[in-house]
Amino acid sequence: MRTVHSLKELRSILKAFRQQDKTIALVPTMGNLHEGHIALVRKATEAADIVVTSIFVNPMQFGASEDLDKYPRTLAEDQAQLEAAGNTLVFAPTVDEIYPEGLANQTKVVVPEVSEGHCGASRPGHFEGVATVVTMLFNMVQPDIAIFGEKDFQQLAVIRKLTRDLMMPIEIIGAPTIREDDGLAKSSRNGYLSDQERAIAPVVYKTLTSVASQLEQGRSDFNTLEQEAKEALAGAGLRPDYFNIVNSLTLKPAAEADRELTLLVAAFLGTTRLIDNISVTR
Repeated sequence: MRTVHSLKELRSILKAFRQQDKTIALVPTMGNLHEGHIALVRKATEAADIVVTSIFVNPMQFGASEDLDKYPRTLAEDQAQLEAAGNTLVFAPTVDEIYPEGLANQTKVVVPEVSEGHCGASRPGHFEGVATVVTMLFNMVQPDIAIFGEKDFQQLAVIRKLTRDLMMPIEIIGAPTIREDDGLAKSSRNGYLSDQERAIAPVVYKTLTSVASQLEQGRSDFNTLEQEAKEALAGAGLRPDYFNIVNSLTLKPAAEADRELTLLVAAFLGTTRLIDNISVTR
């Protein structure tokens, strides 16, 4: 496994692989890798000959009050995990390599509709930052396949739409959420939780599964279910940001006729913002 930091070196290596007719998969990450990320890499090794994992903490997708400066940078540990998982190439550029003219002068990619609401409402500019850097990574790597986790459900919808709308010849594969034994979705931000908060955190998944069960049993009073879920989270000591029942394709509020639904949740536990989702077929 090799690690490169410049676009010039990345393109040189990938050109050689393409000349050998190798298929290329991209796994974009911000590093501080956990088993959820490694599962994406393993899935990529099954889908393509060459796997490129990018590690870049993207400043464009962090808000002014968010944790950019304290986001863990763990390149050596990440490299060890990636090599063990069969990764081929790590692309770990600097901010200057990605944004040589600075963020203020950077062309940005805006994905309408699916970027709105949910995390898009709570984190203005976040999905613009995600869409921009992913589009850049797609252009730099030019993969045949890109793998993203379903835990960030709205992000996955944004990336699928931008790929479709910009007519990029890239297959987007969503990989199932990897969970701890108690149901908590694996996330880099779980490391911010205190021991007491970590013991409370599984209530997020418990609430999701409870609402999903009620939907499968025929309940369709979506607004009431959402409110009950937020009350359950608050009662456990979390501060709900949102709990939304949506159409799985459009991410618009669920209607009575919808059969494919997704439950989206974000809640603060102390200062840590947890997100999760679960999908339901009625």
